Amino acid sequence: MIDSSTLASLAGKHLVGPDSEKIGKIKDVYESTDGSGGTFATVTTGLFGGGASFFPLDAADLRGNDVVVPYSKSFIKDAPRVENDEELTAPEEQRLFEYYSLGGQQGATTTTSTDTVTTGAQGFARDDDRTDRVNEHGTVGHDTSGPTTDNAMTRSEEQLRVGTEKTEAGRARLRKYVTTETETRTVPVSREEVRVEREPITDANMPNAMSGPAISEEEHEVVLTEERPVVQKEAVPVERVRMDTDTVTEQATVTEEVRKEQIDMDGATETRGRDNV
Repeated sequence: MIDSSTLASLAGKHLVGPDSEKIGKIKDVYESTDGSGGTFATVTTGLFGGGASFFPLDAADLRGNDVVVPYSKSFIKDAPRVENDEELTAPEEQRLFEYYSLGGQQGATTTTSTDTVTTGAQGFARDDDRTDRVNEHGTVGHDTSGPTTDNAMTRSEEQLRVGTEKTEAGRARLRKYVTTETETRTVPVSREEVRVEREPITDANMPNAMSGPAISEEEHEVVLTEERPVVQKEAVPVERVRMDTDTVTEQATVTEEVRKEQIDMDGATETRGRDNV
């Protein structure tokens, strides 16, 4: 709800229509000079602050930094134009009432601003009770991209802030698996072989030589032995393996576009000071 206590703060706020349609920025507020009529304001709907149109505040609602009205942007742009933006005359007021279907209300000649303005005709006077029109530096200017400002313009620019953040670049893991290899070893093995030895009959071996028949057939068997390789396998621990990380620092180059406001002077006439006598 908008009342007399919030009128002075409306200038510069955004005007929003149905379905959050952006209409423009509120420029000036006009109060009924006798309190009997409604209250109007102007909104800039064109580029560079041009195209101010009147709209009523009776059905407006203040929501934060936005003023919400039930009118579309095209409807407000087609509202009747007013030649003198200092005040509304009775016929101009009546045309606005008829256009917005508000009825034939008319105001009188007093205003709620700190500097009373008396006009010679019935109508609306612009509310000049706005502290942003004059400051301690003197006469102010008007910024077409926003509300009324002082005689200085602020230039802003985007500055690049570069930092780092840690992100996951990948994962490493240890995996153990079994492979089979062929290993060859050489080991010494021995075996027994038969060798025939002949010795002559002597007095020492005579008894053994004469113990059998004089003439006979006979077999004598000798058991031979040999060594064969025997393989046994045993699992034994051979080493410990773990993962560790090292931090490597490299130089990375980033490129980004930044916006900078530039201020130029247009339409100025060079002034020269008088020489001192």
